[in-house]
Amino acid sequence: MINIAIDGPCGSGKSTVAKLLAKELNILYLDTGAMYRACGLKAKRMGIDCLDEKGVSSFIYNIDLKVKYENGTQHVYLDGEDVSLAIRENEVSMLASNISSLEIVRKKMVEMQRYVASMQDCVLDGRDICMYVLPNANYKFFMTASAEVRAKRRYEELISRGQTVDYNSLLVEINQRDYNDSHRECAPLAIAPDAEVIDTSNMSIQEVVAHIVNKVRKGEE
Repeated sequence: MINIAIDGPCGSGKSTVAKLLAKELNILYLDTGAMYRACGLKAKRMGIDCLDEKGVSSFIYNIDLKVKYENGTQHVYLDGEDVSLAIRENEVSMLASNISSLEIVRKKMVEMQRYVASMQDCVLDGRDICMYVLPNANYKFFMTASAEVRAKRRYEELISRGQTVDYNSLLVEINQRDYNDSHRECAPLAIAPDAEVIDTSNMSIQEVVAHIVNKVRKGEE
């Protein structure tokens, strides 16, 4: 069984790399961040503050959340609705960051993620995969980049989707998310001792993917 764990802050490129890795190695990709985004969207729709543990507990244990692969693309379903596009709205990013700080949410999502990883070869990316979700993963990587580079990437991504955004606001948001993710009580963002750190500031996505694929293939020889 091959499990590849990739951690890193928002905008480091880990999700894009994970998707390409899965395709290159012909294994499953599970977008853990999308699961937390869906939780944040659920809270928003119910009018519940994402930091209100009591309020969130009213739905998290029985949340109807499914991740399906259709025509080679991951789709996220919330209460039977395909919310794959809705969870990518910039507002949902902060909702995901806030709701993921709640222990009850992380425990529920991790339970779901571990089950998937135990059933098949896969690559998972997030902020607590290496040390918390899959501590025994065969391969562990921590991808990072400067906050300025990550804000620029996010800005270009959102602009390409037709959203109106401000670079400076995104930079402030990213720094705030970094702080939130690294200071939360439950499974904070941190570099696992046995993870390889990859600074993607001056690397292309293709270069990062090639580097990891080479590591995995050498390890499987």
